[in-house]
Amino acid sequence: MHAALWVSKTGLSAQDTQLRTISNNLANVSTVGFKKERAIFQDLLYQQVRQPGAQSSLNTQLPSGLQLGTGVRTVATQKMHTASSLQVTEAPLDMALDGRGFFQIQMPDGTLSYTRNGQFQVNAEGQMVTATGFLLEPVIEIPEDTQSVSISQDGIVSVKLPGQPEEDEVGQITIADFVNPTGLQSIGGNLFKETAASGAPIVGVPNEDGLASTEQGMLENSNVNAVEELVNMISTQRAYEMNSKVVSAADGMLRNLTQTL
Repeated sequence: MHAALWVSKTGLSAQDTQLRTISNNLANVSTVGFKKERAIFQDLLYQQVRQPGAQSSLNTQLPSGLQLGTGVRTVATQKMHTASSLQVTEAPLDMALDGRGFFQIQMPDGTLSYTRNGQFQVNAEGQMVTATGFLLEPVIEIPEDTQSVSISQDGIVSVKLPGQPEEDEVGQITIADFVNPTGLQSIGGNLFKETAASGAPIVGVPNEDGLASTEQGMLENSNVNAVEELVNMISTQRAYEMNSKVVSAADGMLRNLTQTL
């Protein structure tokens, strides 16, 4: 295979991955608590035809050498856990985290996952759950005859019951933070899983020890900037076109060579 064909093939593959990442970001521009991704690339090994610094004569050295690149590869997709704006919903069980941390979610198999999506509801048992029915951890039950729910910035959940002048405290929300949140594994459904790269969760009370505060009646928007992603998409499209032109040019050169022979 012509070397330029292989190099441009790796470029086409890398830009295809880049476009896939951008398309996923744009698809989730309205997903609550979504964190955008970016693709990270590395150049491949170089063919060392002439080593830089090698002796070119008894008393002279090569100043640069001759190194031929073999292309590019995608090595990672990095989640960007940057802060995003909050939207007011006024729904009593909607919560946004203003700062570092994740809500803890109990999965059906008993393990924990983590999310920034605070769209909580109540199931048939009065327990706070996600839109897919997974329990908030620790479990918080809202009494059936509750008239109103209030959630403080430090995660204390209180309810107003009929015939009682003061609110009753029914639970305490705790949140988890990670040394390296980028290392969390995305599993879909706005959920993340702990990995060796993320480190163990650091669990605490909201609004303490550098953790986020809980903002009732609000939700966290996606941190995707649609305009920025559209610019990236155009740039990716142009890069893809240039790599495809290299394929066409190399093909034309090979065709000319075979006709000459």
